[in-house]
Amino acid sequence: MDFLKQVYAVVDVETTGKGLGGNRITEICIVRMRQDKVLDKFTSLVNPQQPIPAFITQLTGIDDHMVADAPVFEEVAQQVLAYLKDAIFVAHNVGFDYNVIRNEFKRLDIDYNSKKLCTVRLSRKLLPNKSSYSLGRLCYSLSIPLDNRHRAEGDTDATVILFNRLLALDDDYEVIIDFLKVKSKESTLPPHVPKEQFDELPSSPGIYLFKNKAHQVIYVGKAINIKKRVLSHFYTKKSKSYLMGQEMFYIDYEETGNEAVALLREADLIRHYYPKFNSAQKKPRNTYQIISYKNQRGVIQLAVQVSKSFDYSVITFYNRSQAVEKLEWMCEEFNLCPRYCSLQLTTGRCTHYKLRNCEGICAHEEDVEDYNQKVLSAIDALQNDKPTFIIKESGRTPDENCVVLIKEGRYQGYGYVDREIPVTTIDQCETYIERRTPNYHTHQIINTYLRKNEMRNVVVLDQLSA
Repeated sequence: MDFLKQVYAVVDVETTGKGLGGNRITEICIVRMRQDKVLDKFTSLVNPQQPIPAFITQLTGIDDHMVADAPVFEEVAQQVLAYLKDAIFVAHNVGFDYNVIRNEFKRLDIDYNSKKLCTVRLSRKLLPNKSSYSLGRLCYSLSIPLDNRHRAEGDTDATVILFNRLLALDDDYEVIIDFLKVKSKESTLPPHVPKEQFDELPSSPGIYLFKNKAHQVIYVGKAINIKKRVLSHFYTKKSKSYLMGQEMFYIDYEETGNEAVALLREADLIRHYYPKFNSAQKKPRNTYQIISYKNQRGVIQLAVQVSKSFDYSVITFYNRSQAVEKLEWMCEEFNLCPRYCSLQLTTGRCTHYKLRNCEGICAHEEDVEDYNQKVLSAIDALQNDKPTFIIKESGRTPDENCVVLIKEGRYQGYGYVDREIPVTTIDQCETYIERRTPNYHTHQIINTYLRKNEMRNVVVLDQLSA
């Protein structure tokens, strides 16, 4: 590529601000330049064919009246294409302008693609240690005139001067050549996050957090390879990834040593932060309890009910079908009555289609005290059916193990232990774990792990106590 002859199209658009998919152009400016010479300029208001929100008018000064007689994008599309032809697309936060224009072309069945350069990311590379890389702050710090802010022509004129400064700092085109390489993906990375933050990410299992300018967590994810997974968000053309990237300023991460704990930690953090861009795991899930109570006859009845906490009478389940299945097991195993286990809504003698070993409590043919003793035995069996075990997984370093504790059927937390330290009892294990609150998602994660690994890496209570 001969950079002495290369044409650049410096672009800025103003829009209706309704998200990437519905964002329509209200004004566009394109400056064609070669080296430091301006070749031509195109600027026009554009009728977005939809109302302009008040906050956009307040920001840009462009209102519905101003664009009422302006051409729609279809009427200027060929002029825009002519100005972009054979040019590298340049903009401050290029992902925004490029995607908005590309989407306008898509609506007209025109497939537009171009090499692109972002003056935000070029500035981070060539003008390091600036307090801010917004166009306004950058122009102020470099004494670049910025008239008519938040209008397409004013912002484009300032970006042209900024781009010329950057070209002068990269006189051998080394940085620009690197940014234009297909594999660099530089222009796809979030504009406000320094590349160094991506370079420092480890290639190990763990979780990562995307944060906005105010350090609020906007997304939590888990990964087998943190660096690879984080970068993959921004190599896609999905609107969610793009919009998330526009709000990102910081990346944090935690190494977990293994995928299982990465999943558990992700579930913890989503419940804690309720991040804007996480959709899964945010819906509240009901838990269910098997409860016991005495009716007017003094018969102990069992039932399934929605639980509002983890304080339960007998046992907690994470879906209703599991609770009902366990009740059916209790009925069959201990000759209980389906009617008095809330498995049949009838009066008089029970007539359950599957459970037929009731000994007559519902028909007053069995002594209440004898029946209640069977119910208590069933409850004891249920309590004893809650396993205690640990899952031993890889730690964050070769010198440690990771231990996940499940006590009496409930997830307790996880911790890291030096490989040289034997963990032989539950009490020892509890000294190393960091307590976590169980929920529907942690229950599902552990169950999936046990099914997938067929109890490998699992040490049950008897072995721990030996």
